[in-house]
Amino acid sequence: MTWWSVVRFLHVLGAALWVGGQLSVSLVLLPLARRLLDEQRRGQVLSAVGRRFGLLTAAVFLPVQLATGVAIAWHKGVTWASLAEPGYGRILAAKLLLFCAVMAAAGAHGWLTGAGRPRLARVMAVTSLVGSLGVVLLATALPAT
Repeated sequence: MTWWSVVRFLHVLGAALWVGGQLSVSLVLLPLARRLLDEQRRGQVLSAVGRRFGLLTAAVFLPVQLATGVAIAWHKGVTWASLAEPGYGRILAAKLLLFCAVMAAAGAHGWLTGAGRPRLARVMAVTSLVGSLGVVLLATALPAT
């Protein structure tokens, strides 16, 4: 095992926790909260979950993904110009653009929830989840180098 194996492991672990957290909230927590809790309590629980998930995203997930992602790109010799090249470069560029869109959608979800816009907040949550799955798909499509 090399240092770069640890860096890649942290990058994959961060992505797994992010996407896994989104799936767990969407597929496990939300349906149960809707079925078992009254509207007021459901709002309290979901708001607390959202705040915790947002805090962990800002304090742990995002810094780990950015640091490990930049380190991996540096290690592989990725340059701005190489992002336009067919194969690895273009797939990585698409992954990076989609990741930025996912983070924007996730941020918009939090803001819209706080602003009392639940319908649009839900659209942003679904957008973020689907986009996150797309990021994982693109990551698996990256050619081994």
